[in-house]
Amino acid sequence: MTRKLVVAVPVISDKQKQSILDAAGAYGFTVDFYPNAAAAVPHVADAEIILTNQPEPAKHAPRLKWFCTTNAGVDPFLKEGAFASPDAVLTNSSGAYGVTIAEHIIMVTLEVMRREPEYRAIVAERGWKRDLAVRSIKDCRITLLGTGDIGQEAAIRLRAFGPASLTGVNRGGKNPNGLFDEVVPQSELDSVLPRTDLLIISLPGTLETRHMLDQRRLGLLPDGAIIVNVGRGPVIDQHALEAELRSGRLSAALDVFETEPLPPEDSLWTCPNLLITPHTAGNMTLPYTRQRIIDLFLEDFENYCAGRTLKRKVDLKKGY
Repeated sequence: MTRKLVVAVPVISDKQKQSILDAAGAYGFTVDFYPNAAAAVPHVADAEIILTNQPEPAKHAPRLKWFCTTNAGVDPFLKEGAFASPDAVLTNSSGAYGVTIAEHIIMVTLEVMRREPEYRAIVAERGWKRDLAVRSIKDCRITLLGTGDIGQEAAIRLRAFGPASLTGVNRGGKNPNGLFDEVVPQSELDSVLPRTDLLIISLPGTLETRHMLDQRRLGLLPDGAIIVNVGRGPVIDQHALEAELRSGRLSAALDVFETEPLPPEDSLWTCPNLLITPHTAGNMTLPYTRQRIIDLFLEDFENYCAGRTLKRKVDLKKGY
């Protein structure tokens, strides 16, 4: 019986296609390429492996053994009925997005600290105001809530600016690759927030992380603190954060929101002290990211065909 691999990646080069074809052919797989997940849906009934960015094909693939999402986040796959096959294993592309998201973190942090949104508004009116007070990453007390690929890549880049401290917060309290001055477990988050000038969030969206930054914890941050969220919107109580932003006590750069797209009528659009980006930190527009996704898939394809454990296997109960 023919073994079938379906690849529905919106942006993929001929060279990347060939690398997949070569690997698949070595193990007796045929490969069908489609421009997107929707186009693949009518053709996945006999698929053994699917590589794509949207969950819909999984509902129509009763023979599926492995679904690899090109995304790092897996929220859509956690819903009941997401898979037609009870035997399907899910992996993600965690490890592909650290570079592009870390660069986004640096960009928006500097924009907020150096008041670029306000200066752009001044220049748009052909004004020449030059005296807005700015801040620096140098000597800044930085806390990274999440020390995975994104947190580590961000820490590497932030270190070059000479911050006062880089504190990591994760589940186990371990210091990955020694990149942080200090790492504390999530149970000790409350002790870290009062000494945080810049809080960077890169957590997944799970029941455990929902509203982890609630009104009480936001209140623990010192006056003038900046929040950058590139993880998942529900990690922050959005209404509580908006109140802090409107009061002028905190500033934020948000790439993710509790509801996406952010509705046109949402009050966040007019909220002061807020820089909004439309979930662009970790998309697939950077060539490096796209190549990493293919490389990581091919690495796990070798593991799959050899009967080894997949490196980026997702625990559907935990959500990561």
